[in-house]
Amino acid sequence: MREILGRRRRLGRKGGSARLDAALTCATEWQWPVLPGAGLRGDGGRTRRCACPDPECAVPGAHPFDPGLLAATTDARMVRWWWTNRPTAPVLLATGGRAPCALSLPAAAGARALAALDRAGLRLGPVVATPTRWALLVAPYTLERLGELLYAQDRVPSSLRFHGEGGYVVLPPSEIGTGQVRWERAPERTPGSRPKGAAVPSPWLPDVEAVLDALVEASTSAPDGGSRLTH
Repeated sequence: MREILGRRRRLGRKGGSARLDAALTCATEWQWPVLPGAGLRGDGGRTRRCACPDPECAVPGAHPFDPGLLAATTDARMVRWWWTNRPTAPVLLATGGRAPCALSLPAAAGARALAALDRAGLRLGPVVATPTRWALLVAPYTLERLGELLYAQDRVPSSLRFHGEGGYVVLPPSEIGTGQVRWERAPERTPGSRPKGAAVPSPWLPDVEAVLDALVEASTSAPDGGSRLTH
């Protein structure tokens, strides 16, 4: 029993270190504002229940709680403090502003959309995958720009969701209620050498217009899923 408990503690420390490393990379190298998610109750999240007070939480672990979304930061000291105190907390990206935005859709529809975009020869940015939903990170867009693009569509399924200003996306290697979060397409670093002291370039991101049609088409055949969000 002691051996099993020791192994669990070591795995917990390893997972926490990975989350801290991921949060620091986003915040300090790429200047993406992050914050810890609510997380899960129990031993390493194995109970799959959200740590927030809502027993019927629709997105267990995968949402801001304490601190709130407005606390998202790129400050390394704050990031270290958060994940030192909560090493297994999910990593949340606060979308919009100068940070990436995202479009998310059900996992099966996401796989279809990526296949269609690959056939078209479009260069994609990072793609986040959970067991139930995939999110494509795109260059920042304004609500006005998004509205114009959506107005041109015949129909936009409610299963396709938009994460812009005031939104968030959970990032790898987080663990949430539906399971492990991973990169379906990892962030691409700009090749070549970097002058000493120069900033690390952020991962490349496509424009929202370039991917919207494929995501709308793929989402049309996916269940709308009602009003409950499932990450």
